[in-house]
Formats: sequence, C-alpha cells, structure tokens
Amino acid sequence: MAQFLPSPVLQPYIKHFLIIECDQGMVNRILPDTSIVIAFRLRGQVSYADNGVTNNLAQSVISGIRNSSRLVDYAKDTSNLLVIFKEGGAAAFFKEPMHELGSISVSLDHLVQRGKVCAVEEELAAAYNNNQRILIVERFLLSELKHTQSDVLVSEAIQKIKGSKGDIKVKELLASLPISRDPFEKRFRKITGTSPKHFAAIIRLKNLIENYTDAISFTEAAYSAGYYDQAHFIKDFRAFTGQTPHDFFKAPPLW
Repeated sequence: MAQFLPSPVLQPYIKHFLIIECDQGMVNRILPDTSIVIAFRLRGQVSYADNGVTNNLAQSVISGIRNSSRLVDYAKDTSNLLVIFKEGGAAAFFKEPMHELGSISVSLDHLVQRGKVCAVEEELAAAYNNNQRILIVERFLLSELKHTQSDVLVSEAIQKIKGSKGDIKVKELLASLPISRDPFEKRFRKITGTSPKHFAAIIRLKNLIENYTDAISFTEAAYSAGYYDQAHFIKDFRAFTGQTPHDFFKAPPLW
C-alpha cells in the first residue's frame, strides 16, 4: 500500500490518495469512516458481500458514509487507487447533496458524466507508474471542482466534534453556533454525507480503536470514550465493526 499527498490546490478537500496492490488477494474488513471515498480499480476484481449476496464493484465507484463494517474481497493481482476526501471535502466536487449517497457504493457515473469517467479510466489504464496515475486523477478532480468556499459553520462543527473525540451531543454543538437544529442538521448532512450524531459516533469509536492498548480493559476504554455502561459500548462496537471487541482486536483491519 502506498500513500500520496494531494497537490496544494486539492489539499483543502482531500486527505490523501492510496494505491492498494494485492498480488495474492485478500479480504479486509472496512470500518465506517467520516470520509467519502472514490475508488478507481486499475486491474483485477473487487467484491463485497451484502446479506449473503456477492456484489462486484464497478471500475470507478464512490462510497458514502457507512453505518457498519463491510468485508471487501480483493482478488489476486488487484490494484486500486483510492481518493480519501477530508470531512466535507467531497461536496466541493458534486452538485448532488452528499447524504443522497447514503451508506452504499455506486458507480461514479451516477454523479459524473459517463464520458468523463470513461476518459479517466482509459488514461489510468495507459499510465506507466503510480505518480502518473495520481496526476491523472488530480486533473480529473480539478475539472470537477465546483465550490472553492467551504461552509464555515459546518467546518466549525466538524472541528468541534473531532476536538471532543466524538463525545459531544448535538445540543452542545448548537450552543455556540448561530443556527437552530433542523437547518443545521440539513446543512451538515448535505456537506458531510451523514448526520452530526452519526458523524460523532464514528469519530468516538475510531478514536477508541486507534488508541486502544491491551494495557487497559475494554470497560476502561469504554468509560474514557464517554460510554456510561459496558452494554451500550458492546452494542455500538458490534454494530460498528461486526465483531465483539475481543474478536476485533485479535486481527484489526489492514487499513
């Protein structure tokens, strides 16, 4: 796996690019995240199971903010280029409200003209190396950039949620914002792709997972993350990861 930083003009919107190559194939558990992601499949086949049904992903897909984990199967000799957007960053490139993506993955041509998607796929297929592929995707993104001004109110709310490590209620967020709850939640969903409550829940559990060590118990980790009882923590953790904490930390996700 190789990580690339975006060029300065794209840094306000994109965290980084990832190129994932699987020579032998693998299955990885992808956790819910606050970033919307575009994936360009460079070669091979990628699929995921949904209610016992195997779904093959299109060559170019965009994924919304999920509610639960997903097992993704990367076949042998598979290579993918991922665009990991910053929270709220994807909204700068698309006219459609980001919450309309829901928690699913759809072909990118649902949001971008099919001809443009085909053109970038053909360029990627002809590229000689990863640096060239990143440049191709950056040119494509810049051609789709529609809004250069971010929503200051939503950006402030995102920073407050991240600063609290997700342990904050919507009522607390609104206490310092000049807006009532309904219009705030509509703006937040439109920009980020999910509700502020769900966004905070993802941040809280991701922070717990990233900082967990076996030097403390799961109960201590839960209380430090703001959970008031272990039963609530276990329920949320299983919904988020598809596993109990004990099973999850035996073999955490690869990325």
